[in-house]
Amino acid sequence: MKERKIEIMEVCPRDGWQNLPDVIPLEKKKQYIDHMLASGLKYMQICSFVNPKVIPQMADAQEVTRYFLEKYPDRCFNALIPNLRGAQTAVDCGLREVSFVVSASESHNMANVKRTIAQSLAALDEICEKLPQLDVTLSIATSFGCPFEGAVPPEKVLEMVRHGVDIGITKVELADTIGVGDPMQVYELFRAVKERYPQLQLLAHMHDTRNNGVANSFAAALAGADVIHGALGGLGGCPFAPGASGNTATEDLVFLMEKSGFRTGIDFPKLLEAAKEMRAEVPGNYSGHQIMIQSVPTGA
Repeated sequence: MKERKIEIMEVCPRDGWQNLPDVIPLEKKKQYIDHMLASGLKYMQICSFVNPKVIPQMADAQEVTRYFLEKYPDRCFNALIPNLRGAQTAVDCGLREVSFVVSASESHNMANVKRTIAQSLAALDEICEKLPQLDVTLSIATSFGCPFEGAVPPEKVLEMVRHGVDIGITKVELADTIGVGDPMQVYELFRAVKERYPQLQLLAHMHDTRNNGVANSFAAALAGADVIHGALGGLGGCPFAPGASGNTATEDLVFLMEKSGFRTGIDFPKLLEAAKEMRAEVPGNYSGHQIMIQSVPTGA
């Protein structure tokens, strides 16, 4: 395969930490994020702007965001938002990019953001109209399956993508929120979107519930995804998706991508050390495999 650049977006500070039973102190968050960024990561979903009563881990999201925007002006930071209020908070903090989440299944969207899909898409329209300076990614949760409804028809996802394109969205994320997708399913849906809307930048967000996270992420990359999400150590899980375990581990993704001819621009040993540090200090649901390896021989 011809060598190709693939971007890795680190989502641990948002998706990895949001479900932890204990809130990580602010100074520790800064330490862990600093060590993640030291590996060369350029893209990071640093928080979500949501009600801290629902997700206590995000109570300091504004402070974290402002701190890292100032410290790393050369990096691309992103926040997950569910509504206009969250989008406005992102703007007030100085963010230029956000991801707006809406589920492809009605049941999960109602559990996640307390809205119907139609109501969420109307909110997306409002955000794009009122805050045109924001670069908004349409993040479609449960693109490959729902914990309440089961299989999600690809046509439903494609229709939501079409809505995004019609209002000027240029980035779309397909998310396997509960980790039920398989590599062929992922490949076919990403190819369908890529062929229908070649102008879009495509992002892949895979969970590792059934140990398919890396394989599904790789399938997405082969199908034309431009950005792959990973969470350090494979930490995380959706609080509104029963049975969903951790994310796909960033270090596992980087190891496979680099071995398979993709260039990530990430220093793997530094990334692995950051993962080991966090695993040693933060109890949680980790799914990473490379994190268990004590050393990786040069050239392995």
